[in-house]
Amino acid sequence: MSKVAFIGLGVMGYPMAGHLSRAGHEVCVFNRTQAKANQWVTEFGGGAASTPAEAAAGADFVMVCVGNDDDLRSVVLGDQGALAGMASGTVLVDHTTASADVARELAAIAKAQGVDFLDAPVSGGQAGAENGVLTVMMGGEADIFGRAKPVVDAYARSAVLLGPVGSGQLCKMVNQICIAGVVQGLAEGLNFAQKAGLDGDKVVEVISKGAAQSWQMENRSHTMLQGEYEFGFAVDWMRKDLAITLTEARRNGASLPLTALVDQFYQEVQKMGGQRWDTSSLMARFRD
Repeated sequence: MSKVAFIGLGVMGYPMAGHLSRAGHEVCVFNRTQAKANQWVTEFGGGAASTPAEAAAGADFVMVCVGNDDDLRSVVLGDQGALAGMASGTVLVDHTTASADVARELAAIAKAQGVDFLDAPVSGGQAGAENGVLTVMMGGEADIFGRAKPVVDAYARSAVLLGPVGSGQLCKMVNQICIAGVVQGLAEGLNFAQKAGLDGDKVVEVISKGAAQSWQMENRSHTMLQGEYEFGFAVDWMRKDLAITLTEARRNGASLPLTALVDQFYQEVQKMGGQRWDTSSLMARFRD
């Protein structure tokens, strides 16, 4: 068992840190809202720190799961940041979905003080975090990955090393590209079924047994048909991820016409007041 710090107790980080505690690790948490950290301690035990540096002091592994590049820098760097409390030979694992650039930036800073780094964005949503079955896409060196994986396994169904630092974030971009296309296709198909006078639920029952089947169809089609969009990853966060992806594509020359179009559709959903609706709310565009 290891001594672990977990920084960021949002809808993903809160249960992820809980799985670490239940697995027997000694866990200290930090959250910008102290009440949330205190609530976590009441539920899972362990300790709560007033700064990321305090949480990281003495830890073998420091896990971070916050919102974006700027949030990440704010909790990792500076006098009160996690790196200020980390000793040489310890490992910083970043579960934030962020840019590959910030992963490389933080890895270089960490290396200068003898701290190892892995970028490790996750997929599986809030349900995956709560059930401990996340998919973790990791970038870094093989020996560091080997040391961290037994700890990450507390909340992961799969943890795979994709390549050097930044590779995990690049893989997460591929994940979001695929999700955007699948959800838009599903929304169009369900809308077509309704316009054609078909029973949408029966349509899904049939086609989900064939080549059209997807996680989105299995888990979101029925609520999409009912106009319910309160089941997970928010549109605001998806647009953040797609912005990172489209920026990377402009750099590497990848053509993402469908992704760019779906990003515009999500912008329309935001204008409808759906900033916090889940990503399946592309269906709402057809109901407006």
